[in-house]
Amino acid sequence: MNKNVKDLVFMAMYAALFAVLDVISNSFIPFLKMPNGGSIGISTVVLLVCSYHLGWKKAMISGVVSVLIQFVTGPMYMSNLLGFFLDYLFAFSIYGIASLFPNIGYFYTGVLITNFLRFVSHMIGGVLVWETTLWGSIIYNAPYMIATCIVGLILVPLIVQRLPIKH
Repeated sequence: MNKNVKDLVFMAMYAALFAVLDVISNSFIPFLKMPNGGSIGISTVVLLVCSYHLGWKKAMISGVVSVLIQFVTGPMYMSNLLGFFLDYLFAFSIYGIASLFPNIGYFYTGVLITNFLRFVSHMIGGVLVWETTLWGSIIYNAPYMIATCIVGLILVPLIVQRLPIKH
């Protein structure tokens, strides 16, 4: 199979898997979900694995496609275009750059850095879009983002090290 076709198939698979895990975690596992949007991002593991598997450019595209699928498949909490950008487009496509950061043995620094950047994006969105205080935004977003980061730090290395195809 042509490498470009194979990569497109992988990108579509990652976007679809993201959508499925997002729907499952938001619909069937309610304790993972915050009342006004935000949840423990089991689906973000898929975007992180995509970055390590396909590289940052293809992973960024997969992240954008995943957000578009998310727009169709589930509830999105946004009040304007800036909210969409900060809480969805930037927040999920940023996972694509995880592979740009060096791993320190089993510790994947890209997982930590991209989750931190997503947290900052949500924090800024909380202040600018949702008009909360800075501390209010931090307190609201920190619990699920810390949990999302921990899940990623545990699962991503386990999955990536077992991928049969390395790019």
